[in-house]
Amino acid sequence: MKELIDTGNLPKHIAVIMDGNGRWAKNQGAARIFGHRNAIKAVREVTEGCAELGVSFLTLYAFSTENWARPEFEVRALMELLVQSIRNELPTMLKNNVKLDTIGDTESLPRSCQIQLKEAIDATQQNTGLNLILALGYSGKWDITRAAKKIAEDVQKGILLPEEINEDVVAANLSTKERPEVDLMLRTGGDHRISNFLLWQLAYAELYFYEDLFWPDFRREHLYEAILSYQNRERRFGKTGEQIKENSAK
Repeated sequence: MKELIDTGNLPKHIAVIMDGNGRWAKNQGAARIFGHRNAIKAVREVTEGCAELGVSFLTLYAFSTENWARPEFEVRALMELLVQSIRNELPTMLKNNVKLDTIGDTESLPRSCQIQLKEAIDATQQNTGLNLILALGYSGKWDITRAAKKIAEDVQKGILLPEEINEDVVAANLSTKERPEVDLMLRTGGDHRISNFLLWQLAYAELYFYEDLFWPDFRREHLYEAILSYQNRERRFGKTGEQIKENSAK
């Protein structure tokens, strides 16, 4: 399937809702954390797949603000798994020229997570390949609310006039300000919703849902499948198909 992909027409930014770990574990007769542990290979597969193809940005919804409401033992296990995974995967990220970063309220994470994240981010800072972004303690509503507060503060200080507020100003105050909007969003697990993920940045993203695939079973072929679907779609951004064709011909 990989050979069918047009590398000149890749989505620049892919975002993933990694859903179904708990249900996958339940099907195995195991605890939910077993599913989270077995999801690490899927993260490696999608990251290396994007890096090999030449995708510029990959954002993974690793832990939402709503996830704090899960049972305490599961949250604690997830945080421990996060620290362990980053430590273990750092050599692979360095080898594949992957640059790591985060979005979200990372200050709400345990201190051990913050330290491990900072070390990995600093270690990969000079890498020039795929930008891998982990959304941690993140939600789209949190992001937009935070941006609104920052803009309000600038208006209050006289740095910005109300009539100067436009889409570019809002985008510049989001946690993703230095990154392009999402071109393609993937979601495993069979649910058809975006679950408070990158609400602003997904405005014109193409969505691809896997009906019968839980995240621990995700492999590179599933990434290729979604990209091929993306490349067969006409992205109109509110315009007509005729307008898009005319602009392409110029």
